[in-house]
Amino acid sequence: MTALRVLSVVGARPQFIKAALLSRAFAAHGVTELLVHTGQHYDEAMSAAFFAELALPQPHAALGVGSGTHAQQTAEMLVRLERVLLDADPDCVLVYGDTNSTLAGALAAVKLGIPLVHVEAGLRSFDRRMPEEVNRLVADHLADLLFAPTESAAEQLRREGTDRPIAVVGDLMVDLALAVARDLPARPAVLDRFSLRSRAYVVATIHRASNTAQTARFAQLIAGLRQIGLPVIFPVHPRTRPLVEALRVGVDDEITVCEPLPYAEMIALQQHARAVVTDSGGMQKEAIVLGTPCVTLRDETEWTQTLEGGWNVLVGSDPAAIARAARRAPPVARIMPYGDGTSAARIVAAMLAHLTPRAADSCAS
Repeated sequence: MTALRVLSVVGARPQFIKAALLSRAFAAHGVTELLVHTGQHYDEAMSAAFFAELALPQPHAALGVGSGTHAQQTAEMLVRLERVLLDADPDCVLVYGDTNSTLAGALAAVKLGIPLVHVEAGLRSFDRRMPEEVNRLVADHLADLLFAPTESAAEQLRREGTDRPIAVVGDLMVDLALAVARDLPARPAVLDRFSLRSRAYVVATIHRASNTAQTARFAQLIAGLRQIGLPVIFPVHPRTRPLVEALRVGVDDEITVCEPLPYAEMIALQQHARAVVTDSGGMQKEAIVLGTPCVTLRDETEWTQTLEGGWNVLVGSDPAAIARAARRAPPVARIMPYGDGTSAARIVAAMLAHLTPRAADSCAS
């Protein structure tokens, strides 16, 4: 029997992390994967270094799209993805999450009549001002096979009327974070490099357009970090760098600004931090499963399970609320809402059950 041929579209750090586990599972089950890197994240520390560290296969195609407006970036991805899809003729296209790469991959597949698989389906912030919300809505309603991280995400898809197969599989990012954390030494070297004491510092990341498009809002977030009263390690996303320099972040304060860090070092820093302060969806999940309180620099989250028991707190851009939440004591009861570490195997099994090699012009229901 001919092996299933999957074309996976990735373009940003969270997608590299998810693909790392799923690519290994595909190989173990005889599935042929063609990995396409759109180039949405193209900085060395955000892209090539992740491929090397996570042992991702070299891309079948690297589109090199780079930055631009949402329209420019998505349009250029569509044009380049169409050429790749026509040449590769895969049995299905797989997209992850909610980035512009996700949107472009979904549209390109559907326009060519290729079955679409969406990993991380059913999540909603219910804020359509967020580009990510629009991207995930479109991908979900175009997809032929939907992989939801939780039962509540699956129920959301049902409420929206989907008649496509849905499988609740857990979360790939959580699986990898737990696996990496288990292999870390008791005192990871990254703590010594930054002269940190365990549970006596904060890790912060800020990258979403809603927090970086206006200098005034970004300045409020930095004011909150400065009020925490603990050392803050702040790996800076390339999009955020000009704002950091303009506001002299890391000058005469307790914030250490650094380049994006390797994946294992970020997991180590989160695991030993007093708190994680972020606007990243992935880091909200990572912090919770690593047992570290999270402070989310947004007014809503699609990862609603992280709010249970007070593990994650939504603070918007209020400096006082940021500082207060970062200093809070961790909750007593642990929560593990995103699966048992077997997400990749579950995804591959469902794909093999619902997709037919070569002749797959739709998913079986």
